[in-house]
Amino acid sequence: MGKPVKRDNATVTSAAESFLRTLASRGVDYFFANPGTDFASICEALARARQDGFAVPKTVLVPHENIGVGMAYGVTLVTGRVQAVMVHVNVGTANAICGLINASRENIPILMAAGRTPLFETGRFGNRSQNIHWAQEMFDQAAMLREVVKWDYELRGGEQMESVVDRALAIARSDPKGPVYLSLPREVLAESVAPAVSATPLQNPPAPPSPDPESIAQAASILARAQNPLVITARAGSEPEAVPLLEALAERYAWPVVEYRSRYLSISSAHPMHAGYEPAPWLDTADAILVLDCDVPWIPEAKSPAAGVPVIQVGTDPLFASYPARGFRGDLSIASTPRRALAALTAAMEKAGADPAVIAQRRSRIEAAGATRRAALENHIRAARAATPMGMAWVSRALSEAIARAGAKDAIIVNEYSLLAGAANLTRPGSFFGSSPVGGLGWGLPAALGVKLAAPDRLVVATLGDGSYSFANPLACYHAAAMHDTPVLTLVLNNGRYGAVERAVRAMYPDGIAIKQEIPLVSLDPEPRYDAVVTACGGYGERVEQAEELPAALDRAIRAVQEEHRQALLDVRCA
Repeated sequence: MGKPVKRDNATVTSAAESFLRTLASRGVDYFFANPGTDFASICEALARARQDGFAVPKTVLVPHENIGVGMAYGVTLVTGRVQAVMVHVNVGTANAICGLINASRENIPILMAAGRTPLFETGRFGNRSQNIHWAQEMFDQAAMLREVVKWDYELRGGEQMESVVDRALAIARSDPKGPVYLSLPREVLAESVAPAVSATPLQNPPAPPSPDPESIAQAASILARAQNPLVITARAGSEPEAVPLLEALAERYAWPVVEYRSRYLSISSAHPMHAGYEPAPWLDTADAILVLDCDVPWIPEAKSPAAGVPVIQVGTDPLFASYPARGFRGDLSIASTPRRALAALTAAMEKAGADPAVIAQRRSRIEAAGATRRAALENHIRAARAATPMGMAWVSRALSEAIARAGAKDAIIVNEYSLLAGAANLTRPGSFFGSSPVGGLGWGLPAALGVKLAAPDRLVVATLGDGSYSFANPLACYHAAAMHDTPVLTLVLNNGRYGAVERAVRAMYPDGIAIKQEIPLVSLDPEPRYDAVVTACGGYGERVEQAEELPAALDRAIRAVQEEHRQALLDVRCA
């Protein structure tokens, strides 16, 4: 067992090679890797693929584990397909956990693989050979992340590889989707196995859940009878095909649709039934509520629906069973993807017989409220433009206008907290991706790189706060972007502080001591030159401090990305 078996190209391969071949044959596009000493057999297999020409996923070396998870997440946002990431044993896993928590709460399927410290001290090919191989071993490596993955397993023998990978992928792709974890000991990766890979997977995910017809009929009856129905969603647009269905229903029956803490574009901001981004103004009058794939449809302490108002919860897991506590009422819960639920609801509403006169009256009220809200938004944008430093609403509008000037109608915005969606004129399905509801910072820039990898011909913009930008390991991100030719525009909306912390203090202690002075643990002064980081990696960087300078600066940065094919960053000083 001390040496590898000599390889006959027709009969013998390594488990590492079987791993990569299986991934490729199952439609995994990318293999993101941050390697360590456990990767020796992976490196040998990749070299053999280069020599012999057999298919493996496109391999993307990343300088930090969180970047690998974020890029895989971004690719999946665009393609819908599961991607693979591999990291170094327990320490690499530890660096990847924040990204996996984000993926878990947003139902992003990722196959996360990690090496495992060699099992044997002597006598096996691949056994321990460096000092770290003793210190890195854990009693249960997967215990670090077991709560945030759907499944985990440690490979016991190379002959298991195909069946285990097929099972991992099938579970990751089953609704509700999510990441899975596979530990790969070094000796097992080096084992000799037969090279054949089945033409089709040994296991496949079940079909996505379809709504129960009786429940859909009941939902349609509730919504048809309501005088003031309300739709609240965070992620109906995770299926782009669901967007036109929701827009058509909202238009036909005059349903106001609130995108609350949205992670996808679920309805065009220009749609007459778009009801803004906060549910509170609508809850007092709502007499029926459709919660469409939204984990937190309102904040109970601030405002809740009136007692007796029927609440319909729709989603692949409408109870959000992985959340330990979630007390939102669900008088009717329907397990379904948004697209399937909306398609079924479209047919059911035709039979339910909503009153045309009630619809017409409701439409007038919603359109009037929308006009008032849009006028207030324009006033807010003007005030943000006139302010010193400028407000984020103006930055959001200026970005929208710059994208239009560049003719980049299919641009994609990846937002980690700072963009004001209403000011950005978002209208196209698949053009906007927001951060996971769990809020593990450092997601936005790596995800934007993954989006660019999957959509190389589209302009990709990452809008970040200065705090979330720093969490992203920006030097490593721009190094990865230069390595893999994925130029994006990064917009740092820089207020020099942890704004979320400041808002929390002001909300909880409005008469406290902290707000009468400089709130502790908030200021990030002295500020680094964020624009210098991107130039260190060959990109274009610029700091913008005056509102009137922003449009021209955005034009320069977009030209750098689109025409010069370079990374670009604008460090925009904001209130």
